[in-house]
Amino acid sequence: MSEIIRPRPSACPACIAAPAAEQAARARGGDATSEEGGIMLSLPTVHCGACISAVERRLLQFPGVREARVNLSLKRVTVDTDPGVRAEDLIAALAEIGYEAHELDASTLAATTVDREGRELLMRLGVSGFAMMNVMMLSFAVWAGAADATRDLFHWISALISLPAIAFSAQPFFRNAMSALRVRRLNMDVPISLAIVLAAGISLYETTQSGRHAYFDAALSLTFFLLAGRYLDHRTRVVARSAAQELAALEVPRALRIEDGEEHRVPVSELVAGDLIRVRPGGRMPADGIVVEGESEIDRSLLTGETSPVFVGPDSEVSAGEVNLTGPLTLKVTAAGEDSSLHRLADLVAVAESTKNRYTSLAERAARIYAPGVHLLAALAFVGWYVATLDLRLSINIAVSVLIITCPCALGLAVPAVVTAASGRLFRRGMLIKSSTALERLADVDTVVFDKTGTLTEGGGEPVNLERHDKETLRIALALAGVSSHPLSQALAEALQARGLTPAEVTDITELPGHGVSGRWQGRKVRLGRAEWVGAVPGETTSAWLQIGQNAPVSFAFRDHLRKGAREAIAALRAQGLEVHLISGDTAPAVARFAETIGMDNWKAAVLPEEKAAFVAGLTKKGRRVLMVGDGLNDTAALAAAHVSISPATALDAARVASDIVMLGNDLSPLGETLDTARRAKARIKENFDIATLYNMIAVPVALAGMATPLAAALAMSASSITVSLNALRVR
Repeated sequence: MSEIIRPRPSACPACIAAPAAEQAARARGGDATSEEGGIMLSLPTVHCGACISAVERRLLQFPGVREARVNLSLKRVTVDTDPGVRAEDLIAALAEIGYEAHELDASTLAATTVDREGRELLMRLGVSGFAMMNVMMLSFAVWAGAADATRDLFHWISALISLPAIAFSAQPFFRNAMSALRVRRLNMDVPISLAIVLAAGISLYETTQSGRHAYFDAALSLTFFLLAGRYLDHRTRVVARSAAQELAALEVPRALRIEDGEEHRVPVSELVAGDLIRVRPGGRMPADGIVVEGESEIDRSLLTGETSPVFVGPDSEVSAGEVNLTGPLTLKVTAAGEDSSLHRLADLVAVAESTKNRYTSLAERAARIYAPGVHLLAALAFVGWYVATLDLRLSINIAVSVLIITCPCALGLAVPAVVTAASGRLFRRGMLIKSSTALERLADVDTVVFDKTGTLTEGGGEPVNLERHDKETLRIALALAGVSSHPLSQALAEALQARGLTPAEVTDITELPGHGVSGRWQGRKVRLGRAEWVGAVPGETTSAWLQIGQNAPVSFAFRDHLRKGAREAIAALRAQGLEVHLISGDTAPAVARFAETIGMDNWKAAVLPEEKAAFVAGLTKKGRRVLMVGDGLNDTAALAAAHVSISPATALDAARVASDIVMLGNDLSPLGETLDTARRAKARIKENFDIATLYNMIAVPVALAGMATPLAAALAMSASSITVSLNALRVR
């Protein structure tokens, strides 16, 4: 039976409808986490509507799946299942149609909530705008000559419209101002709130005294323009979430613990050092441990960047987050939960994020100087005019005019207007700006650090020496590779099938986890797998080896695809005078060859995640402003520690969230333009501050001289805001 929704009393119909809409979204399995029996998976490779359809269709075909909903912006799918359906089975089903998936722990992930703050700001903006237009219509009637009782009636109607609208719409400023005053400090919202309250208060006083002028429209226009700036600022960072939380969600939520020879599915939080756990092929390691039984190959690319699968057997050490590829493993837990290597990486990211968040934006620096100055000017105006005239009403009016005319509306729009215009330009070039200060920080960059696998390359293997082998050898290789779950075998099988080859008649095919695939062809034993297994000498290149009978083994070499636009991006960055580094967890020979291919002199290989973050931190200590570009779990700490960071949309959630900018396409060439746009955006921000300063230099003396009413002050303030917004559009 569905839950009955009882709306609470609210200031507007939208507020009443919103909880019902959110509840309906949860019922549909939208952006909310699933209930009991639900599974949440990360889908780092989905990128379009066709991907959504393919993933949802495949999952709905799986027995026990009731509903599947993909969220493209978060690259996740929430699956409503019957009890007993396992996440690893769904992951395998998606792998069959070419989609990588990783299980997320929904209980630790609270980032899918509705954007309530943005909705609230937009609602208040609409209310203030609607009220402002109606009050201005009444003001036109007063200006046209309405007098006496008619004028008073229009003023009272304006008051009835304005006061509730201001009380509702200006709450964000009032709340922030009160919070600052409680701790005895000033912020931009203190003069804003004071100007709004005094403008409304003096207008109400004038209305009760049948005065000729009331300034409700000034108070409303002030509220409207400031809310517009606040909403623009909010939209530039609405997608920002905690990378540390995403990392925690990637930790496997359940494990198979072996008790008295039987497997029991338990929460990872219950694992302790010394427990025996079973990790099946395709599963992610739930804890750090030592292999006590079984042989397999594991994928460490997400944690270390190492492209080649690594063989593990008894006494081998494994870490939480690594993926078991080919054979079942029994592990003895050495560290779990908060003590695991993956959790330590999450802690490292959290520390790096807090360091980056200490960056002070231009607007914040201006506010520290501006807010005390505004109050001082208004107080001096009030005291000076009262001493000179002993007219309380006149003194208050002039003080209010000074507060309004110096109100930081232009300053409030100076940054978000430029950021919004620049973000729109970059979005059309495939760059999504997530952080409100990303463009300012990007404009300061003098050093760029690239990850290799998945960033400058596409992260997939491609056979490069197939032409050296005869057709029969290739057909035997296809027969063996086609039944293996190993990434290199799958890449080899796809390449051979693309050539139109058919598998040879190989019988008795078996896969030996951690070693390779064997079978019999025309009475001879054939094997495809690791060099040591078939009696070959490992080379420097990533290879799979095939042995036919007693013949000498032959190799199938693989290389990674260079990402489109990589060379152009590096050339553009160098042309701008930037220092470029390559840092990777891959082996030294692989990184050296790649650096030579792409023309990079500064490179480091076999680097651990902590060492990547330390490398970036070391450059920072030398006074360098570092842009980090990476995509894997092993890059998240470095991404968070850098002055500014970029990750491709194909990156895992944790890396994308740790980044300030997400590259939506596969082309790296817009990187150079992105830095150029950031520099121009910062120049426009400084120009806007200059415009606001020039405006104040002219307007403040006029207000102090008593030559501007609160309404004239509001019009002047609005004109400065419009000028700032038009200047911001030049970025586009």
